[in-house]
Amino acid sequence: MENNKFVIAVYVDNKSGVLTRVTGMFTRRAFNIDTLTVGETERSEYSRITICMRGDEYVKEQIINQLKKLVVVKKVEVLENEPIKRELMLIKVRNDSAMRNDIMTAVDVFRASVIDYSPEGMCIEVTGSPSKIDAFVKLMEPFGILEMCRTGIVALDRGTVTLFSRD
Repeated sequence: MENNKFVIAVYVDNKSGVLTRVTGMFTRRAFNIDTLTVGETERSEYSRITICMRGDEYVKEQIINQLKKLVVVKKVEVLENEPIKRELMLIKVRNDSAMRNDIMTAVDVFRASVIDYSPEGMCIEVTGSPSKIDAFVKLMEPFGILEMCRTGIVALDRGTVTLFSRD
Protein backbone atom coordinates (compact mmCIF):
# COMPACT_ATOMS: atom_id res chain seq x y z
CA MET A 1 0.00 0.00 0.00
CA GLU A 2 1.05 3.59 -0.50
CA ASN A 3 3.37 5.31 2.03
CA ASN A 4 3.85 2.09 4.03
CA LYS A 5 0.15 2.06 4.90
CA PHE A 6 -1.40 -1.20 5.98
CA VAL A 7 -4.76 -2.40 7.22
CA ILE A 8 -5.16 -4.79 10.14
CA ALA A 9 -8.38 -6.70 10.85
CA VAL A 10 -8.82 -7.80 14.46
CA TYR A 11 -11.63 -10.03 15.76
CA VAL A 12 -12.21 -9.43 19.46
CA ASP A 13 -14.73 -10.38 22.12
CA ASN A 14 -17.83 -8.19 21.87
CA LYS A 15 -17.94 -6.90 25.43
CA SER A 16 -17.17 -3.74 27.33
CA GLY A 17 -13.57 -2.77 27.97
CA VAL A 18 -12.13 -4.61 24.96
CA LEU A 19 -11.48 -1.51 22.87
CA THR A 20 -9.69 0.11 25.83
CA ARG A 21 -7.38 -2.90 26.12
CA VAL A 22 -6.58 -2.89 22.41
CA THR A 23 -6.00 0.85 22.10
CA GLY A 24 -4.07 0.85 25.37
CA MET A 25 -1.53 -1.48 23.76
CA PHE A 26 -1.02 1.08 20.98
CA THR A 27 -0.62 3.89 23.51
CA ARG A 28 1.91 2.02 25.65
CA ARG A 29 4.08 1.33 22.61
CA ALA A 30 3.61 4.79 21.03
CA PHE A 31 2.09 3.45 17.81
CA ASN A 32 -0.06 5.97 15.95
CA ILE A 33 -3.36 4.91 14.38
CA ASP A 34 -4.52 6.68 11.19
CA THR A 35 -8.08 5.32 11.36
CA LEU A 36 -9.92 2.89 13.61
CA THR A 37 -13.40 1.49 13.14
CA VAL A 38 -15.25 -1.01 15.29
CA GLY A 39 -18.49 -2.87 14.80
CA GLU A 40 -20.32 -6.09 15.55
CA THR A 41 -19.67 -8.93 13.11
CA GLU A 42 -21.77 -11.65 11.55
CA ARG A 43 -21.37 -13.43 14.91
CA SER A 44 -22.74 -11.31 17.75
CA GLU A 45 -20.13 -12.53 20.24
CA TYR A 46 -17.38 -10.82 18.21
CA SER A 47 -16.58 -7.30 17.13
CA ARG A 48 -14.24 -6.48 14.28
CA ILE A 49 -11.71 -3.70 14.65
CA THR A 50 -10.25 -2.34 11.42
CA ILE A 51 -7.04 -0.37 11.95
CA CYS A 52 -5.26 1.62 9.26
CA MET A 53 -1.67 2.58 10.08
CA ARG A 54 1.67 3.50 8.61
CA GLY A 55 4.97 1.81 9.34
CA ASP A 56 7.68 -0.47 8.11
CA GLU A 57 7.74 -4.27 8.33
CA TYR A 58 9.20 -4.16 11.84
CA VAL A 59 6.36 -1.96 13.13
CA LYS A 60 3.78 -4.17 11.41
CA GLU A 61 5.22 -7.33 12.98
CA GLN A 62 5.42 -5.72 16.42
CA ILE A 63 1.78 -4.67 16.28
CA ILE A 64 0.63 -8.12 15.15
CA ASN A 65 2.65 -9.87 17.85
CA GLN A 66 1.43 -7.55 20.61
CA LEU A 67 -2.22 -7.83 19.53
CA LYS A 68 -1.99 -11.64 19.53
CA LYS A 69 -0.90 -11.55 23.18
CA LEU A 70 -4.16 -9.93 24.29
CA VAL A 71 -6.64 -12.51 25.66
CA VAL A 72 -9.63 -10.63 24.19
CA VAL A 73 -8.19 -10.88 20.66
CA LYS A 74 -9.39 -13.93 18.75
CA LYS A 75 -7.83 -13.33 15.34
CA VAL A 76 -5.44 -10.77 13.80
CA GLU A 77 -4.57 -10.43 10.12
CA VAL A 78 -2.96 -7.82 7.90
CA LEU A 79 -5.18 -7.41 4.85
CA GLU A 80 -2.84 -7.73 1.89
CA ASN A 81 -3.44 -7.84 -1.87
CA GLU A 82 -5.48 -4.64 -2.14
CA PRO A 83 -8.49 -5.34 0.07
CA ILE A 84 -11.82 -3.65 -0.59
CA LYS A 85 -11.71 -0.42 1.45
CA ARG A 86 -14.59 1.94 2.05
CA GLU A 87 -15.27 4.97 4.19
CA LEU A 88 -18.32 7.08 4.99
CA MET A 89 -18.25 10.85 5.37
CA LEU A 90 -20.87 13.39 6.34
CA ILE A 91 -20.00 16.90 5.20
CA LYS A 92 -21.92 20.12 5.76
CA VAL A 93 -21.29 22.90 3.23
CA ARG A 94 -22.59 26.42 2.74
CA ASN A 95 -25.54 26.66 0.38
CA ASP A 96 -26.79 29.62 -1.56
CA SER A 97 -28.44 30.03 -4.93
CA ALA A 98 -25.19 31.05 -6.67
CA MET A 99 -23.39 27.79 -5.86
CA ARG A 100 -26.25 25.29 -5.44
CA ASN A 101 -26.09 23.90 -9.00
CA ASP A 102 -22.34 23.33 -8.77
CA ILE A 103 -22.70 21.52 -5.44
CA MET A 104 -25.53 19.35 -6.79
CA THR A 105 -23.47 18.48 -9.87
CA ALA A 106 -20.64 17.29 -7.61
CA VAL A 107 -23.12 15.30 -5.52
CA ASP A 108 -24.35 13.55 -8.68
CA VAL A 109 -20.88 12.89 -10.11
CA PHE A 110 -19.65 11.40 -6.81
CA ARG A 111 -22.87 9.40 -6.33
CA ALA A 112 -23.35 11.12 -3.01
CA SER A 113 -26.64 11.98 -1.29
CA VAL A 114 -28.00 15.18 0.20
CA ILE A 115 -29.35 14.11 3.59
CA ASP A 116 -30.25 17.52 5.02
CA TYR A 117 -31.04 20.78 3.26
CA SER A 118 -31.64 24.36 4.29
CA PRO A 119 -31.27 27.66 2.41
CA GLU A 120 -27.97 28.28 4.26
CA GLY A 121 -26.38 24.84 4.21
CA MET A 122 -26.67 21.24 3.18
CA CYS A 123 -25.37 18.00 4.62
CA ILE A 124 -24.06 15.45 2.14
CA GLU A 125 -23.29 11.75 2.64
CA VAL A 126 -20.43 10.28 0.61
CA THR A 127 -19.34 6.65 0.63
CA GLY A 128 -16.37 5.18 -1.18
CA SER A 129 -12.65 4.69 -1.21
CA PRO A 130 -10.57 7.05 0.92
CA SER A 131 -9.23 8.71 -2.25
CA LYS A 132 -12.80 9.40 -3.43
CA ILE A 133 -13.62 10.97 -0.05
CA ASP A 134 -10.46 13.09 -0.21
CA ALA A 135 -11.33 14.27 -3.74
CA PHE A 136 -14.85 15.26 -2.66
CA VAL A 137 -13.50 17.26 0.29
CA LYS A 138 -11.10 19.12 -1.99
CA LEU A 139 -13.94 19.87 -4.40
CA MET A 140 -16.16 21.24 -1.60
CA GLU A 141 -13.51 23.53 -0.04
CA PRO A 142 -14.28 26.53 -2.30
CA PHE A 143 -17.97 26.36 -1.33
CA GLY A 144 -17.18 26.57 2.38
CA ILE A 145 -17.05 23.46 4.53
CA LEU A 146 -18.93 24.11 7.76
CA GLU A 147 -18.31 20.74 9.37
CA MET A 148 -17.43 17.17 8.48
CA CYS A 149 -16.80 13.79 10.03
CA ARG A 150 -15.36 10.60 8.58
CA THR A 151 -15.84 7.07 9.83
CA GLY A 152 -12.41 5.73 9.01
CA ILE A 153 -11.71 2.77 6.79
CA VAL A 154 -13.55 -0.53 6.86
CA ALA A 155 -12.02 -3.29 4.76
CA LEU A 156 -12.55 -6.87 3.61
CA ASP A 157 -10.44 -9.26 1.55
CA ARG A 158 -11.67 -9.89 -1.97
CA GLY A 159 -13.34 -13.15 -2.94
CA THR A 160 -14.47 -15.78 -0.46
CA VAL A 161 -11.45 -15.52 1.86
CA THR A 162 -12.37 -14.65 5.46
CA LEU A 163 -10.23 -14.04 8.51
CA PHE A 164 -11.22 -17.41 9.91
CA SER A 165 -10.76 -19.32 6.64
CA ARG A 166 -7.06 -18.37 6.52
CA ASP A 167 -6.10 -20.96 9.15
